[in-house]
Amino acid sequence: MHADANAASDRLTADVIADADRRYNPLGEHEIDLRGRRIGRLENLATARDQYDAYDFTGNDVVRLENLPSMPRCKTLMFGNNRIARVNGEELARATPALTTLTLTNNALRNLGDCDGLGSLKKLKMLTLCGNPVCAKENYRLYVIYKCKALKTLDFQKVRASEREEAEKTFGADDGAAQRAKTFTPGDGLEETKDETKKDAKPSGPTPEQLTALKVAIANAETLEEVSRLENALKSGVVPSDLRI
Repeated sequence: MHADANAASDRLTADVIADADRRYNPLGEHEIDLRGRRIGRLENLATARDQYDAYDFTGNDVVRLENLPSMPRCKTLMFGNNRIARVNGEELARATPALTTLTLTNNALRNLGDCDGLGSLKKLKMLTLCGNPVCAKENYRLYVIYKCKALKTLDFQKVRASEREEAEKTFGADDGAAQRAKTFTPGDGLEETKDETKKDAKPSGPTPEQLTALKVAIANAETLEEVSRLENALKSGVVPSDLRI
């Protein structure tokens, strides 16, 4: 159970870290136990001096998985039963380059786009997201497998070669379209005309504001069909009539 959201979170101080229990877990990793302390923010972990292979933050109130110091020794992070809504994958990858196991059971990841950052974890082999709302999204498992290329186990189930192939088939083409859309410039491809009556005509295509709105809509889309529709709009430059700016 989470602590009351209205209660003040306890700080992760140097003293808390110094007094925490240590043990060797069943994998033989040197682990520090920081479970159930109502910690709301990751701070002061540098005082641990990268002495541990595993960090157990199960049952706290962490909202953002960020602000980690350099921990090249770290292989395992456990954040089950927190309130994490998004993962800063690039920052996490820089802080924990050897990370192979990440537990995010029962957190607040809602949309497929909230999992994108996990793709930055190039050595991630075991990932657990059970209990997050995103798990109910269409093609959730294939999407995460596509993003996390080194993944061997997702939600306690082995990633099969057939799933990897299906993930590439399902999302590979869309990913390429999205990448091309990032370089789309309003007006690109318009043929010049010598017609003097068209010299002052404005080029067609979405405005910068509409482009931003499209990218936000893609990140928050809840179905594969919606993602494809919006990415096609980005690629073609034809803005959907129902797009909210």
